[in-house]
Amino acid sequence: MSNILVLVELSTAGNISRSAGELLSLASTLGTPVAVLATPHVAPGIVTELGSLGAQHVFLGQTETEPMLLLTPQVEALWQAVQKFRPSAVLASSTIDGREAAARLVARTEGVLLANAVAVRFDGERIVATNSVFGGSYSVESTAEGGLPIITVQSGVLEGRAPEVAAHVTVHHLTLNPEGSGVVEGSTAVVASSRPDLRTAGKVVSGGRGMGSKENFALVEELADVLDAAVGASRAAVDAGYVAQSSQVGQTGVSVTPELYIALGISGAIQHRAGMQTAKTIVAINSDEDAPIFDVADFGIVGDVFAVVPQLISAIRSRSQGSS
Repeated sequence: MSNILVLVELSTAGNISRSAGELLSLASTLGTPVAVLATPHVAPGIVTELGSLGAQHVFLGQTETEPMLLLTPQVEALWQAVQKFRPSAVLASSTIDGREAAARLVARTEGVLLANAVAVRFDGERIVATNSVFGGSYSVESTAEGGLPIITVQSGVLEGRAPEVAAHVTVHHLTLNPEGSGVVEGSTAVVASSRPDLRTAGKVVSGGRGMGSKENFALVEELADVLDAAVGASRAAVDAGYVAQSSQVGQTGVSVTPELYIALGISGAIQHRAGMQTAKTIVAINSDEDAPIFDVADFGIVGDVFAVVPQLISAIRSRSQGSS
């Protein structure tokens, strides 16, 4: 079987991102999954964990602690893995870092970028990526001609899990060139939060302009907390100053595919729906029965969010206390 490289992203604490499991599962349907990561320190058990996610090989790019050049270690590790494994394709998550690393690898390998795929398959010897376009109204397919396919994949759209294996490990010391990196030093600001990360959360509660004010938006956060969900927002709510831009869901914000998406006071403009309509279950609460959000909702409640949501929160708390 052909080798399929998977870029494994790590958190600031050195933990494997949720996207790694999804990408390795996809890679297992295409060929032999090869996990690629770059780090100065290998967390105990990380190779075993990658094997449990389906990685048959782990290519570990060993870096120096200083300086940590922004994404240069990841790109160099991918480049070295391409030389060693001669893959049929490279997969990365469609995150900020994943897109950046993929683009830089395309330039180095003279490959072909297939961006923001929701599905990937082989058609004979050609690899084909499926994309959702025009706010999810259409699906299109694209393929790579004459170069290594380097594919970024939307997080949360893939299901299934690759069989657990005992991974073989290759450790390669990376020689990095600071002059070849656009940014030679970087730091990550870690925002402490007890809520799940919006991009990978299994449940998301979002609020829109209908919340009326920043103070009223606290109702969105309260419902999110009782559900152990992430907090999202429409662009209108962000532009009105109800919540930070990092919470924006939509075409110009974050794309999410949670198991449950609850939209409070969101009309459902096509730009917002483009970022959330792939959620498994969508619940909408809005006072306007003609709001476009109801077109994509699995369950809709026409009513005042300030009357409905407090009752919902109370019911969830009562049920939680009853089962404890």
